[in-house]
Amino acid sequence: MQIRQLQIANDHLQDRLLLRVATQADEEYRLWLTRRFLRELWPHLAGLIGRQTAPQPVVGEMPPIEAASFEQTFADKNVTYPLGSTPLLTSEVKCDTLNDGTYSLIFREGRERSFQLGLTGDLLQALCAMLRAGAEQARWNLALDYSTAASAPTPTAGQHSRLH
Repeated sequence: MQIRQLQIANDHLQDRLLLRVATQADEEYRLWLTRRFLRELWPHLAGLIGRQTAPQPVVGEMPPIEAASFEQTFADKNVTYPLGSTPLLTSEVKCDTLNDGTYSLIFREGRERSFQLGLTGDLLQALCAMLRAGAEQARWNLALDYSTAASAPTPTAGQHSRLH
């Protein structure tokens, strides 16, 4: 799956963040992320970023992404929804560091639907920056900084960790 766009939107009514992933094949995947889930997920994501060999962003700063444009609106014309248009309510995630240096996050809704998100280092950093901004907009008062990496085990290449 080639990712075309990522978006994090805050839904005040649901008190959740909506992660939207658009692909080059005009597919869209939608996932709900609750405050509790993000609080538990963050140390794992920060740990993955901490293991990258590239220079790390300064805590609190959004890393530069070469081809990213945050001004572009999310394209949602003529899309299909392989998991349905109702967002997957994420309750589990499996984090893998692959041998080629990329990352795999498998989000699950209980034992029902699941979605695998493959990320490069740059996309992982962009996702983390968007999650931080979304949590701040939602006023969740979460300490989402990269120093939390020490509090969670992170997988090395070929290993995985599971959060539930």
